Amino acid sequence: MFTTIIVQPIFNLLVLIYGIIPGHNFGLSVILFTVIIRLLMWPLVKKQLHQTKVMRQLQPQIKEIKAKTKGNKTEESRLMMELYKERGVNPLAAFPTLIIQFVILIGLYSGLRKVIDDPHAIITFAYPALQHLPWLQHLSHNIHEFDNTLFGLVDLGKAALNSWGVYWPAMVIVLASAITQYYQSKQLMPTSKNARGLRQILREAGSGQQAEQAEVNAAVGRSTRFLLPIFIFFVTVRFAAALSLYWFVSGFVAFIQQAIVLREDESEMEAIADKPAKRDTSKIPEAEVVPDKLSRPEKLSKGATTPKSKAKKSAKKSKRRKK
Repeated sequence: MFTTIIVQPIFNLLVLIYGIIPGHNFGLSVILFTVIIRLLMWPLVKKQLHQTKVMRQLQPQIKEIKAKTKGNKTEESRLMMELYKERGVNPLAAFPTLIIQFVILIGLYSGLRKVIDDPHAIITFAYPALQHLPWLQHLSHNIHEFDNTLFGLVDLGKAALNSWGVYWPAMVIVLASAITQYYQSKQLMPTSKNARGLRQILREAGSGQQAEQAEVNAAVGRSTRFLLPIFIFFVTVRFAAALSLYWFVSGFVAFIQQAIVLREDESEMEAIADKPAKRDTSKIPEAEVVPDKLSRPEKLSKGATTPKSKAKKSAKKSKRRKK
């Protein structure tokens, strides 16, 4: 079921690109495949980045909530959920993007593994409609013409580190993918000159000083930006270079996408700051003059009297009696 639903569609998209591009270079097909996948994921990526930005902006309010609740986790969770709901924040917004990337990576690896083990799989594992492409029909009789290199420079079927030593062209791609991942993570990290490292926070915590949870999370995030590239290096160094190429191109495109979103946010903030605060007085309704009930008596119906008028009449009657 996983092969039918996940692996085969991903593999066939790659085969479609390979079959229709001029030159039919497999490395170029992997690059174009990766760019298309990242473009299809653009709405999710953009939403995830906006959620990350809002979460950063909420850190002062989260800090106030923690100080207000004083360790009451139930009340703290309730207030945090109210804050997230008010600002439209979903703390789990990043998971769909990560899950999709992970599934695509597994599907692509499974498909590439088939081609590396048997080049005929590029035809036999393709959908019947794709098998009628002119180039695939040609390959079915001339499989030796299948080019699984990157422009003839890197054999994408070989791993950077294998039993016979180091394959340096693939190692360059592996290193490039790890470096790209580092800068991609760093791009989203808030920078502060006064930020303390995780080691310093732990050392000061041992002497009795407490640190805010937000500061600890930021320090952990700065530490993980080194761990993820190292993890990627050790995972991909023994896989086929095609997978490292996918990871490198994916990280590079993601870096560009993040730069675009962050620049758009910065431009929006500058536009709001530069916008003059003008009021359109033409839309303000004219003021209505409301009579003061205390200073101006309401119009009385004919024959009606007020307490004040009654007092005047009684005073006149008393004067007449005295006379």
